[in-house]
Amino acid sequence: MTLPQKTKISVALYVMAIITLSLMLLTMMFLKFSINGAAVGKTITLNGPWKFKTGDNQQWAQSDFNDSNWESINLTAPAGAHDGDVGLSGYVPGWAARGYPTYSGYAWYRMKISLDSVKKNSIALAGPPAVDDAYQLFINGVLSGSAGDFSGKVPITYSIQPRMFLLPESTKKENYITIAFRVWMSAATSGQAPDVGGIHIAPELGEKSSVESKYRFQWEQTIKGYIVEIVEPVIFILLAISLFLLFRSQQPPRSCKWFILALVLLAFVRANQAIYCWFQIESAHQYDIVTTILLRPLILGCWLMAWWEWYELRQPKWIPSIIVILTLIYMGTQLLGLPWVSSSMNSTFFQKMADNTRLLFVPLMLFIIYRGFLQQERKEWLVLLAILLVSVGLFAQEFAQLHIIPGIWFPYGVGVSTTQYAYAAFTLVMYIILIQKSRKVFVAVYPER
Repeated sequence: MTLPQKTKISVALYVMAIITLSLMLLTMMFLKFSINGAAVGKTITLNGPWKFKTGDNQQWAQSDFNDSNWESINLTAPAGAHDGDVGLSGYVPGWAARGYPTYSGYAWYRMKISLDSVKKNSIALAGPPAVDDAYQLFINGVLSGSAGDFSGKVPITYSIQPRMFLLPESTKKENYITIAFRVWMSAATSGQAPDVGGIHIAPELGEKSSVESKYRFQWEQTIKGYIVEIVEPVIFILLAISLFLLFRSQQPPRSCKWFILALVLLAFVRANQAIYCWFQIESAHQYDIVTTILLRPLILGCWLMAWWEWYELRQPKWIPSIIVILTLIYMGTQLLGLPWVSSSMNSTFFQKMADNTRLLFVPLMLFIIYRGFLQQERKEWLVLLAILLVSVGLFAQEFAQLHIIPGIWFPYGVGVSTTQYAYAAFTLVMYIILIQKSRKVFVAVYPER
């Protein structure tokens, strides 16, 4: 005999909730207990002083170039300093905080290094794992590696990943080598933060085995830093399935298409963050198109429609049209606000328009919630908590400006954003709501049970 429909749906919701909670706990265990030892062996951290100059000239790669009149900078980080994303140690501010606040384009870093303390059977360099936005590495004037595509007039940039470069065989005969980094930062990055520009974490030089250990450690930290972006999409999809199962069982079946679409889009944008950082199948411009121009506006529009649908509102009829118009305006201003789209337009003006358009979603969402809450006979207070939690994630940059709570936390030395915590809490609250609703639904539909 098959289980009654009530039992099937209830069991499915509980199973989904247990899987979700288990995934969260396993993720925290992975962050805490995965192997994360420091690099084995001796490496030389190339903190400097580096010779630094903005501009571009291929002659600056040559070992015999006279850089005595260049500026000297030091990449030594304060104790405990780390990047604000995944938690890589040794982070220092870029050139925007060193006297070049509005500069974008090329800049060069040069250093002459003694190899006396390095075994010369196999020498390697761990490239800087945090750079705005791309770089080429020259050893004694010879191009030895890069991060980014420099084949065109304007470099194509990707996410910066940990990299390891083997030094040319010719360096085994040398007592000194000259290392030069040709760094490119796009105008789109300039202004994003007060400390952008150039190298943020010093490269390291040493025997191949030691550098390889450092390289693997940096990659492990990078994987750990974005693992939540893979787990949360799975959790969102499970929640979408749970919603579909419950709402379909109601008599008559209740629509939840906008809620499911909002969850699916949110899952995609979170997963795309990890995909962008791990696999480099998207350039920075492609990422802007997918995430900044398309997904973020669509997600906001879908979530407003999701709450409109959740409360089963019918009036005022113009609300869905306003949501569509706002979403399209937000898309358009996001597009025109990107500096690389057109050099003839004032991208700063359009970016401010995009920010202001984004803020208009807030009062519209509050109006929808207010109308929906008023018409409920039995007030769903937990739904208000769920709305607050998902809104913390959707409007993360606005919440960060309030300086109420940090934008990112570093449990076990790995960056986990407030957005990620808020989405996790939202998911758990939603399962409580759905389980409560399932009981009410089946009391109404199957009173004899």
